[in-house]
Amino acid sequence: MALQHAQDYLRNAMMPHIWCPGCGHGIILGAILRAISKAGLDQDKTVIVSGIGCSSRASGYMDFDTLHTTHGRALAFATGVKMAKPELNVIVIMGDGDCSAIGGNHFIHACRRNIDLTAVVFNNSIYGMTSGQYSPLTPRGKFATTAPYGTIEREFDLCDLAIAAGASYVGRGTTFHAQLLTDLIVKGIANKGFSLIEGISQCPTYYGRKNKMGGPIDMMKWQQEHSVNAVAATKMTPEQLDGKFKIGELHNSPAPEYIAEYDKIIAARRA
Repeated sequence: MALQHAQDYLRNAMMPHIWCPGCGHGIILGAILRAISKAGLDQDKTVIVSGIGCSSRASGYMDFDTLHTTHGRALAFATGVKMAKPELNVIVIMGDGDCSAIGGNHFIHACRRNIDLTAVVFNNSIYGMTSGQYSPLTPRGKFATTAPYGTIEREFDLCDLAIAAGASYVGRGTTFHAQLLTDLIVKGIANKGFSLIEGISQCPTYYGRKNKMGGPIDMMKWQQEHSVNAVAATKMTPEQLDGKFKIGELHNSPAPEYIAEYDKIIAARRA
């Protein structure tokens, strides 16, 4: 099934969207829709689950069975959907704070279980919907509404956290590298286990303005200049990688999937 128009997968009656001019979330939404098309998923057998925040409003614009859930609990709802109907394709949309702060416990255990969900995290390094508080992914020293003198907390590397917790597929793209982001989501969907795709997004309204990063084009250029392909990174020294972040496929290690293992227990009990 080829995607002819974005309208094929959008609820046009919900437009116009709420995102600020220059926000990168629309680019990530487009990458998800293209990935669904490239993966050939059945629209009627695909469920989109989201939490709360700017990114999580994307589910309302997508013409699938969707759940717009409570803050930080998207993975808990998605786990229930997948357990009840394992034949469905379940994609989870979260923001950086939604996923890694109030939702952090759900996140590490979804990774640990390796349940067959594809999680796409829209990382704009800040809480955008609630006026620009810093999140666990806000880089140390950066400014936010709740960090007027700069945050002193070290940020998570969400991809490293996912790998350490047991996710079997992990990748990272940016809104500048939209095609790469699409390809990573396709691979995440194909993985039979927990997949994390982190999408670095720009928030010119809060993060960019607070940190004097310029407009959306400037912020996307920053993504280009500060990202390094994971393959190229293997040949670089720590000094060369200082201040950079890796993009591309960061981890691909198939492991037993939770529901398949659960079904084995049921079959054994019935034998």
